[in-house]
Parts: sequence; structure tokens; C-alpha cells
Amino acid sequence: MNVVQSVDSVALLPAYLAAGTAVLVLLTDLLLARPRATIVVAALGALGTAVGAAVVGAGGERRTFCVGADCSWIFGGRAALVGAVVALLTLGVLGLSAPALRAGRSPVGEYCFLLACSMTGGVVLGAAGDLITLIVALETLTLPLYVLVGLRRGSLASAEAAVTFFVVSVVATTLTLLGAALLYAVTGGLHLDRLSALLAERPEVRDLPLTTAAVAVLLVGLAFKVAAVPFHAWAPATYDGAPLPVAAYLSTASKLGGLVALLAVVQRALPPDQTGPVLALLAVLTMTVGNLVALRQRRTVRLLAWSSVAQAGYILAPLGALALAAGRTDEARSAAYAAAMAYAVFFVVLELAAFAAVTALRPAGADGGTLDDLRGAARRHPWRAAALGLALVGLAGLPPGLAGLFAKVTVVRALLDGGAAWLALVVALNAVIGLAYYLRVTAALWAPTPLSAPGGGVAAVPVVGVVAVVLAVATVAAVVLGVAPQLVLDLAGR
Repeated sequence: MNVVQSVDSVALLPAYLAAGTAVLVLLTDLLLARPRATIVVAALGALGTAVGAAVVGAGGERRTFCVGADCSWIFGGRAALVGAVVALLTLGVLGLSAPALRAGRSPVGEYCFLLACSMTGGVVLGAAGDLITLIVALETLTLPLYVLVGLRRGSLASAEAAVTFFVVSVVATTLTLLGAALLYAVTGGLHLDRLSALLAERPEVRDLPLTTAAVAVLLVGLAFKVAAVPFHAWAPATYDGAPLPVAAYLSTASKLGGLVALLAVVQRALPPDQTGPVLALLAVLTMTVGNLVALRQRRTVRLLAWSSVAQAGYILAPLGALALAAGRTDEARSAAYAAAMAYAVFFVVLELAAFAAVTALRPAGADGGTLDDLRGAARRHPWRAAALGLALVGLAGLPPGLAGLFAKVTVVRALLDGGAAWLALVVALNAVIGLAYYLRVTAALWAPTPLSAPGGGVAAVPVVGVVAVVLAVATVAAVVLGVAPQLVLDLAGR
């Protein structure tokens, strides 16, 4: 066997662009020391990375770092989708951060550099073909966020959130590495496709207690990353303590990365008859607990955090169909994987729009505040409140938020095709529960403001131009995806 690995630089172009952005940001900050120039370099780099991922992905699947048939880098339609979405989310979060960076609440150079490093991990993650590349990419996505969460000067809540996030992530990484090591011990392989073939060809290895333990530990480690119940407790406190733009990144790009990693190992490496029951249980617990606890939240970011937990349950739901024989046919599995990936993309776009609207409604550098602070916001800021209402209605799965509606229909259809009608019913019931808090917040935006309310509700907040642009683009993207959902489904299925 030829042990010399081939290198396709075109396939690696999106990773080059993302990593190059981080280096250029560092050099710009060091040599020019001009915050505006640093932000512009970071923004152009993120945009270039998104364009590069789309262009390379449009040319068909490309593989590199291959030994025989096993490749560590596989850049196809789904990898292009993930890379472009992560880069655009980074660009959006950078725009939302502009007011706080301009006010000097966080060091500009360090902030933009860490965000670009995290983007690099997300781009690499979508193309990972082996467990080592997957885990390293996931940690590259996550590690900078420990610092970003606690980077706000003079904020005790931000520091506490950073410590909580760090401790939980260390545990999650340890479990993920342990699961990968145990899988290597029983199979001798690390490439995802090779692991799948080895476990399929050797039933005696698949049935070993050590293999079962490896699969369980690996799934638990990745479940921490997506804040799936019961491994979710870190998320609300971390989101609420982080600066609003960083919370938006955690809820979108970071969560998308964890879901991509989980989907990669489930689809390409692990036995579906072992992963299916675990994922079905995680999906039911995650969507149910997330929705029920969200009903009691009074702080805006905590409500969005618990909503994000519930949404992770909806994303995991199609994979729960693997627990049944009808859900393990080639056609049913392809539909389940595409549904999970498509729902994740729909979700992160709507979630970014929601965080952008909250950022636009709050003073620069402030936290998300309480739901009472949003009461009557539509009377003072009708367009911003309308954008937030559209995002919330979309997350609830109601028109005119067609992106969220199509996302939930896609999940339910995939479950029915896989014979998991009971799980489709659980999804439908949880969607009804979710309506209670999504519509409550939406209604509060147009409710009268009591004269006795502290501060009289939402004050006249001047919205910074770049924040308005991010809000407008995210809202338009949500509308466009709702009108043309098949585009995302086609890319997710590749």
C-alpha cells in the first residue's frame, strides 16, 4: 500500500482562507494597531472563506490526505454548506460585536483573532474524515470561546460563565477522546468510513462490551457539545453570562459544529442499531426538558438558551429513527441525515436573527435583559421588534416564518418515513408546548408598557448601522430559506 498521502490544495482552500484570516488579523492588530482595520480584515476574511467554501463545494467532492481509500479530508456539498454557514455566522457575529468593540469593552485584536480561530475549526470540522481531525477541529472551534465568553472587562458574570464553560468542555473533550481511543483499541481504525466497514464486517467486534462502551462514551462526549439533556446544564448560565454577540455565536456556530460532529460519527462510523436508541432517548429528553423549562424563564437570553436546547432535540429526532429497522434502510437513513442537517441550518439562521434583534433593542454592551424590558418594544422600534417577532415565530414553526415551518415538516416527514411515528408525535407535542413561550414573547413586543415599569420598557436605543445590516441580512436570509427550503435539503443530503 502506498503510504504517501496525496495533498489537494484546492480542497484545502477554505481552511487556508479561514486560518489565513486569523493570521492576518493578528498581524494587522500588531503592525497597524487600528481597531477599524482589524475588524475590516476579519470581516473580509470571513466573507472570503464563505465564498471559497461555496466555490470549492460547487466543483464536486474532493479528497486529500488519503492513504489508500481512507481520506482524512473530504470536501463535498455538505462540507461546503457547513463551511459557508460557519463563516457567514462569524461575519454576522462580528457585526453584532461592533458597538461593544467600538466602546472598548473588549480588546479588538484578541476578539477578532479568537473569532477567526474558532471559524477555522468550524470550516475544518465539516470536511473531517477521521476521528482525530474531527476532534481537533471541534476543539479548535470551542477553545477560543472559553476566552471570548470571559473577555468582557469588569464583568463577574462573564468570568463565571467562562469558568463554567471551560470545566464542562474539558469533561466533554475527555469523554470524546476516551471514546475515540476505545474505538481504536477494538478496531485499529480511526477513519470514519473505515470504522463503519470494520464494524459491519466483524460482528464479533461490534458486539464486544468494550465496543458498546466506546460508542456510548463517544456519544456522551458529543452530547455535551450540543447541550443535549441531561448534559445541558452549562448552556443557560454560559449564554446569559457571555456578551450578547458571543452568546449568539455559542447558540449558532458552536452548536452547529457539535451537531455536525455528532452527525458525522453517527452517519459514517457507528452502528445505527447501537446509536439509534440512545439518540431517540436524547431527542425526547432534550426537546421536552428544554421546552418545559423555557416556559418559566424571565430573562431573554436564558429563554433563548433553553429554546436552543429544545431545538437541539428536534435536530436529533430524525436520528432517533435509526432505533427501528424501518429507519435503517438506505433511503430512510439518507432522509434522516438530510433532515437533521437541514434543520440545523434553518435553526442557526433564525437564531442569529433573534439574537441580532435583541442586540439591536438593547444598549451597546448591555446583556439581554428581561422579558419585561422587551414589553412594548414594537411601539418604539417597530422594525426591530418585527424582525424579532418573525424570528421567534419561525423558531416556533409557524407562518410567516416559513423556514421554521419547513424545518419541522422535514423532521416529521423523515420520522414517518423511518417508521418512528411515536417520535413524530413527541415532536408535534413539543412544538405545541414551544408555542406558549415563543408567542408570549412575541405578543409582549406589541403589549402596552405599564407606566410603573422601571425605565418605561425599552428605551430609545440608537441602533448602530452595522447591527442594523446584520439584522436585515439575517431576516432576509430566513425569509429566503423559507421560500426555497429544497436548496438546503439538497445540499444537506450530499
